[in-house]
Amino acid sequence: MTSVDRRRLEHLVERERAAFRLAHPRSAELFSEARHLFGGVPMTWMSKWAGGYPLYLDSAHGCQVVDVDGLSYVDFALGDTGAMAGHSPGPTVDAVVERIGRLGGITTMLPTADAEWVGAELERRFGLPLWSFALSATDANRWAVRLARLVTGRPKILVFSYCYHGSVDETFVVLDHDGVARSRPGNVAPPVDPLLTTRVAEFNDLAGVEAELAHGDVAAVLCEPALTNIGIVLPAPGFMEGLRAATRRHGSLLMLDETHTFSAGPGGCTMAWGLSPDIVTIGKAIGGGVASGAYGLSSGVAALVGGHESADLVDVGGVGGTLAGNALSVAAMRATLGEVLTAGAFTHMDDLAVRFVTGVEEVMARHGAPWSVTRLGARAEYRFTQPAPTTGSESAAAEDETLDEYLHLALCNRGVLITPFHNMALMCPTTTVRDVDRHTAAFDAALSDLFS
Repeated sequence: MTSVDRRRLEHLVERERAAFRLAHPRSAELFSEARHLFGGVPMTWMSKWAGGYPLYLDSAHGCQVVDVDGLSYVDFALGDTGAMAGHSPGPTVDAVVERIGRLGGITTMLPTADAEWVGAELERRFGLPLWSFALSATDANRWAVRLARLVTGRPKILVFSYCYHGSVDETFVVLDHDGVARSRPGNVAPPVDPLLTTRVAEFNDLAGVEAELAHGDVAAVLCEPALTNIGIVLPAPGFMEGLRAATRRHGSLLMLDETHTFSAGPGGCTMAWGLSPDIVTIGKAIGGGVASGAYGLSSGVAALVGGHESADLVDVGGVGGTLAGNALSVAAMRATLGEVLTAGAFTHMDDLAVRFVTGVEEVMARHGAPWSVTRLGARAEYRFTQPAPTTGSESAAAEDETLDEYLHLALCNRGVLITPFHNMALMCPTTTVRDVDRHTAAFDAALSDLFS
């Protein structure tokens, strides 16, 4: 394997930065004029884009993005899963226009028939019979965690080190180098020490899970079936089955967040791997880009919730929001699930992700890059280590900010976008073989310069 020459890497980063600035003067101008935006961006994470400032959007359709400087890109970031259906998919746009225009009533505090259709479709895909809506997976997770505490009478949840569940306070806990639980580095002013609310284990460590559950105070294990926002960390054979057995043995619920792992297929990992959670949460992709989220409950959990007559679920009990389940977002969910993110679409997306991974592996091998690439259905990600990490902590240890910046800039300067926080690429229904091969060529060029 070939090691990275750090001096050469720094030189290449400077070269790509200069090319980026030269190609994007209008984006630079708009960024410099954004004096009323905290951090200069609409949302602080947008400053994560490599190059010193983000590209400014002009238009986006399917997997193609055009910036304000008139440059076109193949978009594998796809809103970090929010645009898994592609940008502005036709059926979703039609449903949104119909609701906004002819039908009216974007949000009215009244239900629509679309809601029951979406609930039935989510049951068909994920197996849980009862659903409630949110506007994000973060809120779906927050509300479902409250319900888990309600029905178990237990105060804590268990998460995995370097997991990702949006901005849910309880999930910002990791294990340090000595295996000791601590607040995740960078956690912004948590309302309480998260160790008071949370237990943590390493993904793929069933013994560690058992030890934490043995305390008898865990209401639910909240996990992604595969870790995602720290690279893709797949479960070891038997891990998810062992996790399900352990939660049942210790009287805890199993709560799966399928927001990113929805890439595994029409029913996420739950359907693809035959999992049997007590609660499922999902967001982003199911609305085709319109703010959406949902959580599903098993019949048993729903019955236990209903048995708590003192719990205020319809007003000020801390579960739900005024705009959740509004007519517009539910119409978008129905169209996206019914006509865009179909079983056939996932087959197409999976095939392209296989081609993507094959191309990346061939390029890595040709240049002797000591890295790995992992696929989860329509989603793939490379990591600067080999073999691929098996825990969140291993994956976090493989981070390399300078390599990240170089690859993101080198790809961007060659017309390819991947997710700004990490090296994730996602296929959508309109992604083509040509789009995938364009990434392979750009990735090959970047590694050729780095390892030549």
